[in-house]
Amino acid sequence: MGNPVVHFEIIGKDPKKLHDYYGELFGWQFHVGDALSEEVSEPGQYGFVDGGTDDGINGGVGGGVNHENKVLVYIGVPKVEEALAKAEGLGGKRVLGPVAAPDGDFVVAHFTDPEGNLIGLAGSE
Repeated sequence: MGNPVVHFEIIGKDPKKLHDYYGELFGWQFHVGDALSEEVSEPGQYGFVDGGTDDGINGGVGGGVNHENKVLVYIGVPKVEEALAKAEGLGGKRVLGPVAAPDGDFVVAHFTDPEGNLIGLAGSE
């Protein structure tokens, strides 16, 4: 592979709401602080997510009232349909899928979170 993804950002107008949503959905824990620049997130609103050592990547969730919503990352999950259903149950909206690769062992889906950010899921079934 060429240059790997090493960080992700999910930016929205209500960072606390997004921290709560993704914490509940994926079990993420945030270390809230300041982003490198106020152009990325309002001070004290950027939640850092440690990717750990299990093939995860580091990322951040932040923003504020004057920030545009933006993101597209794929989150690895054991069962895409289960994660997609849970995302919907927490206020997300299904956009795509699940769609299986021709060989059937890889599945993707898209949903929007409560702020309208587009998120991808990747895994099996």
